[in-house]
Amino acid sequence: MSFALIQKVANSYKKPGVVDARSGDTVRVHQKIKEGNKERIQIFEGVVIRTDRKDSLTSRITVRKVASGVGVEKSFLLHSPLVEKVEIVRRAKVRRNYLSYLRSRSGKSARLKNANFDREAVNDVYDPKAAEEEARLKEEKAKAAAEKEAAKRAEQEELEKKQAEVEARHKETEA
Repeated sequence: MSFALIQKVANSYKKPGVVDARSGDTVRVHQKIKEGNKERIQIFEGVVIRTDRKDSLTSRITVRKVASGVGVEKSFLLHSPLVEKVEIVRRAKVRRNYLSYLRSRSGKSARLKNANFDREAVNDVYDPKAAEEEARLKEEKAKAAAEKEAAKRAEQEELEKKQAEVEARHKETEA
């Protein structure tokens, strides 16, 4: 009884559309980064060396890339609200789930054999909530830009009014 309830709560937090990333895929993960009160999206591109708990709320992929000669690995929870999007760039033919042997390899020996796949079909995951959020953000940006423009125009008119008053006083003092 309680397991069903836990499952129901967990499923309510799952994202409706998540890309099926497999070990050996080269992926581009778009992650939200918060710095102070600013928010931006950072892209991390690398090879998926591990997938864990595919159908679970805690579904995770571990992505590895070599940056400036140093291997960097990051784990991403696929259903996390901070993971904006996972895009599959390349797919490789591998026979394992955990590609730990890639850590000790570099250069040509670290290459994986490419497998043909339909990139558009694999990456086509429609998320209505994300689309709605994107539309709302666009609307907010447009509204903020319009308000800024209106404030700028009002400030310009105020400046012109003051300038006209100063010129009128100047003419009075001359006469």
